[in-house]
Amino acid sequence: MKSLRFITASVALAVVTTITASAQTAPGRQQPAATPRPAPATGASTAPATPPSLTGKIAIIDSGYFTDEKEGIARVVNAMKGIAAQFQPQQTELEQMKSRYDALLADIQKTSIVASPQSIATKTDQAEQLKRDMERKAQDAQAAVERRQREVMTPLQEDVFNALQAYAQARGIAVVIDMNRVPVLVVADSVNITRDFITEYNRTHPATTAAAGRP
Repeated sequence: MKSLRFITASVALAVVTTITASAQTAPGRQQPAATPRPAPATGASTAPATPPSLTGKIAIIDSGYFTDEKEGIARVVNAMKGIAAQFQPQQTELEQMKSRYDALLADIQKTSIVASPQSIATKTDQAEQLKRDMERKAQDAQAAVERRQREVMTPLQEDVFNALQAYAQARGIAVVIDMNRVPVLVVADSVNITRDFITEYNRTHPATTAAAGRP
């Protein structure tokens, strides 16, 4: 269950991550020299090259669970909570402005018959000005939130992605499909690595108490 959301913050992996473990060489080892092939005889037909066999496994992961407050990645959850806390004052200010705006509209409607046209016009101008101020502050806050999200979440997203690559390599997984981005109709428990990967990541990358908005 995706219980924690904050505007656009998320850690979303690539739709399909192809991990070719067999194509990577272990440190300190050299690839054996290729044996030269004899040139085909003149006039002989050359058969097309046979593609290498795909022996790796396919796994499914649901990155939507990364932000789950109880079962997700602790670093991701803490980072998102930190961003929310950092911008709580702006959120509170906007809520207060919205309350004043609603109260002003209600007062205009309630006194529209008995109040003088000048009084109604003054209150209407106040409401319009308050609305403009509210919209400007909301846009500024949104831009600041998105900028902060990029600063905090981008390196964390890369860290999770690298950890997923290492996780898949160690288990002979060639392809990881994110079902949060690609519709998947049926998933067997044996190929769903979501919970196991989250547990592994939380174990190897423990969350620490940090400043607001920092993973």
